[in-house]
Amino acid sequence: MAKLTIAFGILLIIVGVTGFVYTGSAHPTALIPAGAGILFVIFGALASSDDAKKRMLWMHVSVTVALLLFLSLIKADIDVIRLSRGVSFPYPAAVIEKSATSLLSLLYVLFCVRSFINARRQRSLNPGA
Repeated sequence: MAKLTIAFGILLIIVGVTGFVYTGSAHPTALIPAGAGILFVIFGALASSDDAKKRMLWMHVSVTVALLLFLSLIKADIDVIRLSRGVSFPYPAAVIEKSATSLLSLLYVLFCVRSFINARRQRSLNPGA
């Protein structure tokens, strides 16, 4: 999961830099997903530890941050649907970028939850290990 966290961070960095370049490099707030991506790369690097407790800690921190990111951007997902139906927004690129960040965060959370469930099953099958 640490590698997935790093990959997720890289995707967020790409979303942020692409949004920044697409807006003509005039809106530095477009780099916010890139900042979050850097955090996830750091979380993934810290979760690459051989120590199971540290790995669990950093994976739980990363999934919590991703969940908060998703929850804070749900409105953008609704706005993208409205945008596709012809509603005008002052900064449509920002709406699309926020929605992409939200959906990537949701996917990451779902992958993490699946991994946590599988890890718990493995521990219950091998209680002495």
